[in-house]
Amino acid sequence: MEVLIDNKDGVVWDMPVSSIEWKTERIGKAGTLDAKLVIEDPLKYPINNGSIIRVMDGKQKVFYGYVFESGYTRSGEVSVKAFDQLRYMMSNDTFVIKSTTASAAIKKIATDLGLKVGVFEDTGYTVPGIVEEDKKALDVALKFLDSTLIATNRNFVLFDDFGALSLKNIKNMMIKADDFYIGEDSLLFDFDYNKSIDKETYNRIKLVHDDEKKSKREVYIAQDSASMAKFGRLQEFRKVDENMKPAQIKELAERMLKLRNRETKTLDLDCIGDWRVRAGSFVYIYIEKIGISEYFLVDECTHTWAGGLHVMNLGVKVI
Repeated sequence: MEVLIDNKDGVVWDMPVSSIEWKTERIGKAGTLDAKLVIEDPLKYPINNGSIIRVMDGKQKVFYGYVFESGYTRSGEVSVKAFDQLRYMMSNDTFVIKSTTASAAIKKIATDLGLKVGVFEDTGYTVPGIVEEDKKALDVALKFLDSTLIATNRNFVLFDDFGALSLKNIKNMMIKADDFYIGEDSLLFDFDYNKSIDKETYNRIKLVHDDEKKSKREVYIAQDSASMAKFGRLQEFRKVDENMKPAQIKELAERMLKLRNRETKTLDLDCIGDWRVRAGSFVYIYIEKIGISEYFLVDECTHTWAGGLHVMNLGVKVI
């Protein structure tokens, strides 16, 4: 395991490492690295906040980010916490963005913040313009992606790819099953499976449109009677933009119903680690015991490396 520290003073240190933990989440958080280093003389090999930290395992790129915390113990162990570039999108500001695609909007937000941008796939759908006051840049970016998902059923993930922000359709984040899968005979050593209608399941969508000029409210409903008979009424309520037309609202309600009207299936997996897997990856899981044989989306991923042993914990769900 190679851990390099660049204090931006022209010198790069190759640091001895005892353990690392790298965690990514698909929505709303920056990637984090917690590393334990062994440095007997911290004055000779200083680690400053803001320093660049790069982690590689052989030729495999693991993490590229920036030091935000460091601490020392008498025994010579140094703890380092670093974040990838998404951490710099956690600052609040005012955002006035004209109608455009999520790709264009997020790229503008990132470049305005001085961040390095990598591969940005075209999200296609034009999202209505927004005005947001005192909001996190990352939350605004995710709002564009959420609007795109509801309108097109295309799911995109924003992440830092070893120092460059990237935006990709999750289908292009797939690790093909003939190359990699997780199962009882492949990497897996424990799992926890859950089916739920409690969090993201809705079988009745109620949208309301307020016409301020006419002081009138119109209600649009899309529902699945069979699902309601089975699970009870699970309603999602939302106010829509006043500029939307009736046909657009009806179409939105039907799309939301199609997206939300199903059980959520989640898995928590403990398995042998593979650095290719991160939040946003699409991985194939085969567990014959509970009848699972399909691709799951990785929502959360924590890699742990210590003493040469690499394991990972995954929180995944069906989409």
